Amino acid sequence: MINSDLQALITTLEMATLTTIILLIIGTPLAWYLAKMTSRFKVIIEAVVALPLVLPPTVLGFYLLIAFSPEHLPGKLWQQATGQQLAFSFSAIVIGSVLYSLPFVVQPLQKAFEQLGDTLLEAGALLGAGPIDRFFSIVLPLTKASFITAASLGFAHTVGEFGVILMIGGNIPGETRVLSIALFDHVEAFDYARAHLLSICLLLGSMVLLAAIYWLNLPKINKAKGLSSQANRKEGNPDD
Repeated sequence: MINSDLQALITTLEMATLTTIILLIIGTPLAWYLAKMTSRFKVIIEAVVALPLVLPPTVLGFYLLIAFSPEHLPGKLWQQATGQQLAFSFSAIVIGSVLYSLPFVVQPLQKAFEQLGDTLLEAGALLGAGPIDRFFSIVLPLTKASFITAASLGFAHTVGEFGVILMIGGNIPGETRVLSIALFDHVEAFDYARAHLLSICLLLGSMVLLAAIYWLNLPKINKAKGLSSQANRKEGNPDD
């Protein structure tokens, strides 16, 4: 049983790490696009991105299961390209995790890009910096904390997923059995000792990640309070 739990931990970490990397790759340009978008269709795209926040995971998992089956186009194309079924595979739970955790990465980055403004980017363009150069030399350093926050939230949310994973991945040891499903198995088998152990590990891991996020955001909060205090002093002392 210990070996199976260890394997579930390894599968979980592999899934969460790969999912977080993919989320940062596709979430960054999407967040940038939404931050700069002025079209009236922006709210529709934002609603689609944020849908997993309110949509029951079993609903998303059900429709993904249908889409991943060999009878439907996504699953059929995957099977033709790889020779393997997409449903109930490690690839399936990674794809499902990316879709389900997308808002946890896109929203922090979008807010950071919106707060950044265009002044510094326009100055960089005047100095001859290209779009990629401006992103890595201006945007990335100024929004580094938001990227770490987005990655941490995406990783933590992926580790805690259950409904979507169970629907599209099942419970295959070494393939799709992750910690949340292992915990469910222990509770179902009345093995509360193992269930307590896994629960404590997940709880401590979540607390550490959240504490790290709040610690990273603390300088920004203190800076905002300092600017607010300065503004209040100036309002009370017009001669300053």
